[in-house]
Amino acid sequence: MYPWPTSVTIQKVHSNILQSRPVDGALFDLDGLLLGTEVIYTQVSQEIVSRYGKTFDWSVKANMIGRPALDSSRHLVETLNIPMTPEEYLEEREGLLRKYLAECKPLPGAEKLIRHFHRHKIPIAIATSSSQELYEIKVRHHHSWIDLFGAVITSDDPSVKHGKPSPDIFLVAASHLGIRASRTLVFEDAPSGLEAGKAAGMRVIVVPDPNMDKSHYEGAIQILGSLLDFNPSCFGLPAFID
Repeated sequence: MYPWPTSVTIQKVHSNILQSRPVDGALFDLDGLLLGTEVIYTQVSQEIVSRYGKTFDWSVKANMIGRPALDSSRHLVETLNIPMTPEEYLEEREGLLRKYLAECKPLPGAEKLIRHFHRHKIPIAIATSSSQELYEIKVRHHHSWIDLFGAVITSDDPSVKHGKPSPDIFLVAASHLGIRASRTLVFEDAPSGLEAGKAAGMRVIVVPDPNMDKSHYEGAIQILGSLLDFNPSCFGLPAFID
C-alpha cells in the first residue's frame, strides 16, 4: 500500500484545478460530519446486538454509514446473523435513537464553517440519509446555526427516489439552491456519500472517521482531518478571518 496523502498534500496537488472551477454552493451530510451522532448509533446498535452475543464494530459499521436506514439494517442483520428481520431491528433501533440523539454535539469546525458560508451568502444545504423525524431530534439544540441552511433534504423527501450512493439527494438539494452540479462542493464523511456526490457530477471533500480505511475514499478531491482543516481560498471562496 502506498502512503495515503495528507489533506495538505492533496490541497497542493489540486490547488490550480480547484481555483479554476468556480464554486456556487455547498452541500453537507449531517451525521458524522456536522454532528457527532455516529457514536450514538454505535452505542445503540451494540446495545441491541449484544443480547445475541454479537459485537458491532468497524468491520460492520464501515459498510453501513451514510446508507439509507433499511439498507444499513439489512447489512447488519445479515453480517452478524442475528435472529431479527431488518425491519424489526430498525424499529428497535429507532426507538432507542429517539431517546439519545438530542444530546449530540457539533463536530469541530462545523458551526464555524456554516456561519462563514452564510455570512458570505454562499448557498448551502443539508442532504442527509436521516428521516425527517430523526433529523428534527438531532438538530433540536442547534437551531442557532442549523437554521442558516437554505434547504434541508432528508431521505424521506418524496423527490429522493434512491438513497446514497445514488446521486438523487444531492441533485435534489442542488436544485433547491438553484446551483449547477459542476459548481457544487459536497462535504461528506461516508464512502457512500462520496460515491453519491461523484455520481452527481460534484466535487467531494471527505472528513472520514479516524477508524475508517482511507482506501475507501478514492476520488475525493480533499481528505481532511476535520472541517477545521478546510481552506476556502483553495476554491476561490472568501478566506476565514480570525
